[in-house]
Amino acid sequence: MYHLKKSLRLSSYNQMLGLLEGPKIVPSYSYFLHQYESRRNRKKTSINLSSLFTPVPIKPNSEDDGVGKELTGGTLNKTDIAKVLNKFYQRAEVKSVAEENGLDGYLQHQVYLGFRKFCIESECLPADLHIVINDVLHNTAHITDILPYYLRHAREMFPHLECMDDLKRISDLTSPPSWYPNARDMKRKIILHAGPTNSGKTYHALERFLSAKSGVYCGPLKLLAAEVYKKANERGTPCDLVTGEERKYALGEDNPASHISCTVEMTSINTPYEVAVIDEIQLVRDPSRGWAWTRALLGLMAEEIHLCGEEAAFDLLSALALMCNEEVEVRKYKRLTELTVEEKALESLENVKAGDCIVCFNKNDIYSVSRALEVKGHEAAVIYGGLPPGTKLAQAQKFNDPEHSCKLLVATDAIGMGLNLSIGRVIFYSLVKPTTNEKGEKEIDIISISQALQIAGRAGRFGTQFEKGYVTTFKSEDLPVLQSLLKQPPEPITKAGLHPTAEQIELYAYHLPHSTLSNLISIFEEICTVDDSLYFMCNMEDFKFLADMIQHVALPLRTRYVFCCAPLNRKMPFVCSMFLKFARQFSRNDGATFLWLCKHLGTPFSTPKSIADLVHLEAVFDVLDLYLWLSTRFPEMFPAVAQVRELQASLDSIIQQGVTQITRLVIADQQTDGDAPEVGYRQRKRDIPMGRGRLTEKLISEGLLTPGMLSQLRKEWSKPGHEEEGHNFLSRQSKRKKKPKH
Repeated sequence: MYHLKKSLRLSSYNQMLGLLEGPKIVPSYSYFLHQYESRRNRKKTSINLSSLFTPVPIKPNSEDDGVGKELTGGTLNKTDIAKVLNKFYQRAEVKSVAEENGLDGYLQHQVYLGFRKFCIESECLPADLHIVINDVLHNTAHITDILPYYLRHAREMFPHLECMDDLKRISDLTSPPSWYPNARDMKRKIILHAGPTNSGKTYHALERFLSAKSGVYCGPLKLLAAEVYKKANERGTPCDLVTGEERKYALGEDNPASHISCTVEMTSINTPYEVAVIDEIQLVRDPSRGWAWTRALLGLMAEEIHLCGEEAAFDLLSALALMCNEEVEVRKYKRLTELTVEEKALESLENVKAGDCIVCFNKNDIYSVSRALEVKGHEAAVIYGGLPPGTKLAQAQKFNDPEHSCKLLVATDAIGMGLNLSIGRVIFYSLVKPTTNEKGEKEIDIISISQALQIAGRAGRFGTQFEKGYVTTFKSEDLPVLQSLLKQPPEPITKAGLHPTAEQIELYAYHLPHSTLSNLISIFEEICTVDDSLYFMCNMEDFKFLADMIQHVALPLRTRYVFCCAPLNRKMPFVCSMFLKFARQFSRNDGATFLWLCKHLGTPFSTPKSIADLVHLEAVFDVLDLYLWLSTRFPEMFPAVAQVRELQASLDSIIQQGVTQITRLVIADQQTDGDAPEVGYRQRKRDIPMGRGRLTEKLISEGLLTPGMLSQLRKEWSKPGHEEEGHNFLSRQSKRKKKPKH
């Protein structure tokens, strides 16, 4: 009854809505977003591996200077060649031999078309092929004598036919522990600190980290890594900070500290430590990032490895340790404070009280709840994933301060980890959350048991004014579901994530030099062999999306691979457009200077006057993060690190101002839109006309819309529910143009 699982597809219509909002973007973004959506839709059907291989165009050899003509005494008629090849391709024995040589039906058709085109369009065929076809035409050779030349052409068109065994060996992922010989040479002790939120498990692991001669902390978030870095140095243990975007040194850049706090992706597997702490180990199952936890667990060179997380990971961790000839010791922890599930839902915002945190799973709910609370005279802090770290910390500090007038918090599940919050009661505004499944497809589903426990457990933190926690829902119908979720143990964690390395993809590129990076990844995913009793291949759709976007940019393969590893949100057009500009600037061997960056970002920044302004500034902050991420990998090409950090700090302050008055921004947008309800705010949509009006022509001229995409939009609008959106566009658009600016 309560189970809801509905696959979501970002239609071309919704894609274009996103493109019409915010600053102008480069044409390539819309094209590659469309390509990404098409590929994701194809994933829903079975993929033919052969269709992933790109045929190599075979051009006539300039050395074929008519020797065949001279030997046979004449020129071959193109029509006769076509007739012979058609008869050749129709023979059953030809298809049978071709199949034995690795050509399935798809490849046979592709090879035949290529071979036929080559033979007909060549001014001079290779001498041996010319002679055979001539003999067939004169009935002095059997038509199947063409077969060796057909197969030769097939191997030239599809190089994988001769190297498939090599490709399979390269993509053999059945024994990940063997990838880390240095770790296998050590005798490692693995300790799992297992327990619920607010049980002290991470505290005990960190105490061992701080007392060790050397150590590394591996966290899931920059905020957590920065918190451990700060704590260690305050406790007198010199500790460096390493994240994708930042490096901080306790003793100076030339004098590395013996302790490092880092994000898990940045973990070094070549440095020996006495103690390593891997936090939130249950994220080894994460569809996109799980590979980083697997790599840290299997590859860290540490005498002691302390894992912090859910007990549900024990069976998997034990199995992985057994493959490494190691054992896992479990230390179980109980919650330090009492957590009570209330018998009644909140039902109305009139019933909120100091210390309440209302958890929403989308920004629109954040906006509407914040607005409604202010209308009722309450001040609320706001925290969601898209905010800069400084803004999150400022909002958390405001909420935590007993002397501050702000007594309420409205947040997404971003509060699940990384922030210390003094919450008395967690209220689930909804239990439904958008997710991404293992195939990279968007779904809406009820939150998992693990997510429910993680978020609910934030109530009643030990050592705060709320040492007893409470949890409930906003809607009465959700309360029985939440009660059921919280009574169950977390779902067993059965598999750990893996992904291909740059070295593996380079070897693939050596064998398949004509394939794009995105294509190489797709082929790798299809060919690779994984021990699916313990591992799974992480979702690579975001990587392939970025690879497609910069495919036309001239970059070395390793550089292209690094660029595509950038942690950016493909749903943000402005960030993606800047990513493309960074790649183009790099390809021209021009450094992305501070002046160049400011020109493209439109500095100076001003305080946001609407939600759209706020969202854009958050995107700009992400662009600055992207710049810093690239600067740690290509320092000479992205040199303005100090200036970008100053600009980021300034932008963080401006975003904080916007978040502080977020309800005013909501009101401003509603006044502009006119049709949004006072409570239940929704972002206004800018629709696209059905026909070829001025806006459509403008979009096409700017490259934001292609005729093919327009055709697809018309098909989608012809479905029930979309007619009014298309036909009423012009009238709505003209009305908006007439409205005065506020």
